[in-house]
Amino acid sequence: MLNVYIFATNLLKIMKQAFVFPGQAAQFEGMGKDLYENSAIAKKLFDNADKILGFKLSDIMFNGSLEDLKQTKITQPAVFVHSIAKKMVLASDIKPDAVAGHSLGEFSALVSAGVLSYEDGLSLVNKRALAMQRACEINPGTMAAVLGLADEIVEDVCQNIKNDVVVAANYNCPGQLVISGTINGVEKACEILKEKGAKRALILQVGGAFHSPLMLPAQEDLANAIEKTNFNDADSDVYQNYDAQPYKDSSLIKQNLIKQLTSPVRWTQTIQNMIKNDVLSYTESGGTGKVLLGMIKQINKEVEMNTL
Repeated sequence: MLNVYIFATNLLKIMKQAFVFPGQAAQFEGMGKDLYENSAIAKKLFDNADKILGFKLSDIMFNGSLEDLKQTKITQPAVFVHSIAKKMVLASDIKPDAVAGHSLGEFSALVSAGVLSYEDGLSLVNKRALAMQRACEINPGTMAAVLGLADEIVEDVCQNIKNDVVVAANYNCPGQLVISGTINGVEKACEILKEKGAKRALILQVGGAFHSPLMLPAQEDLANAIEKTNFNDADSDVYQNYDAQPYKDSSLIKQNLIKQLTSPVRWTQTIQNMIKNDVLSYTESGGTGKVLLGMIKQINKEVEMNTL
């Protein structure tokens, strides 16, 4: 019994805590209304967001339909503001050892880690959303979720599609990889992947080919905005989408954030690396609190998972 007690005590000492922040697809009707009505801190965050954006984001979040919330220019700032409000209202006293965000969620993670101010983070998210929308108009594309195949098989199929752009875009969890590219290219890849045994290869209802080379115009626009924004060194490890590694240096964080738009979201690798570094407790801040935890459960069922 003594050995068990010592083991448990040592585990508690080394177990690190992380906050994780969702991206698009975490929106829902009425998001943030309860926080706004019950917290002066949240009310100030939402009111400031309306001023910064120049339109009533809060009204769309509280009273808009799911269709209203699906617009990229609405979804991205809405998910960002909701994620930060939840963290600041429900867990302001908790300083995690590490943070990570899925795609858009990386901006929420950077605010949580003190790299960006809330105001600068929201401004960049807004510019990112508008830049991505313009890129979608310049280079039309789509994405598809591929279930039940090894990553290597999906990657190989994408690499062998000729005369079209198709790439791995979101490594969500083992057996779930999202591909992105031209409409024709993604459709061709889906047919081949089904032939190779994919349980599903489903075209997603998205506005464009996110996290692919087709986002290059958006990357250029966002890079200019990022270079003009003040970034601080992080006060906790920030695991970034670009290479799934932890960073604290603001100059490196900035460069990885620029690369993010045209690179895959390496979420599976991120969680695996965090676990290797003794990050064994995860709290999701934003959305319904179940999107990222569901993925993490598929990566490792043994870690501790919480939602705000």
